Amino acid sequence: MKTILIVICATLLATITNAQDKYFTKSGKIYFDATSPKSPENVNAITKTAVCVLDTKTGNLQFSLLMKSFEFERALMQEHFNENYVESNKFPKAEFKGTITNNSNVNYAKDGVYNVKVSGNLTMHGETKTVETSGTVTVKNGKLIAVAEFAVTLADYKITVPQLVADKVAKTATIKVDCTLDVLK
Repeated sequence: MKTILIVICATLLATITNAQDKYFTKSGKIYFDATSPKSPENVNAITKTAVCVLDTKTGNLQFSLLMKSFEFERALMQEHFNENYVESNKFPKAEFKGTITNNSNVNYAKDGVYNVKVSGNLTMHGETKTVETSGTVTVKNGKLIAVAEFAVTLADYKITVPQLVADKVAKTATIKVDCTLDVLK
């Protein structure tokens, strides 16, 4: 698993040429919630090892994470997520490649909270779909905090939920992103 993470980091960093305009983290938090109103328990998880690179000049943004890095409260739920739903051995990572479409509205040299719109392609479970959402970029003491939330319809990514538990897992999952990025040195 560490080897895959190193490869992901190397791939993301290979495109970087102008470090002072690049911000990076390898400890981004991504929350996954597919709790159904009929579910007796929460169907949610978090990873704290998402890799993210943001180019402040262009607004280009890239995320990558290992599906097995999601941690659930219950080990059995985590096992089912990896083996039966997202098939982590076959599709080990998820990626987002996109752009902050209103990047010129963000003053990366001035502390503040800036509303952003993001558009790009999310690849998960071997499927790639366009995703658009809004969020915020907070500039604070030389760091960037990127926060966003969007919905993912599981069927769009060919993730099937067995009929036995279909009413306990939402058809659409909520994904929340919370990443603190530092200047890439």
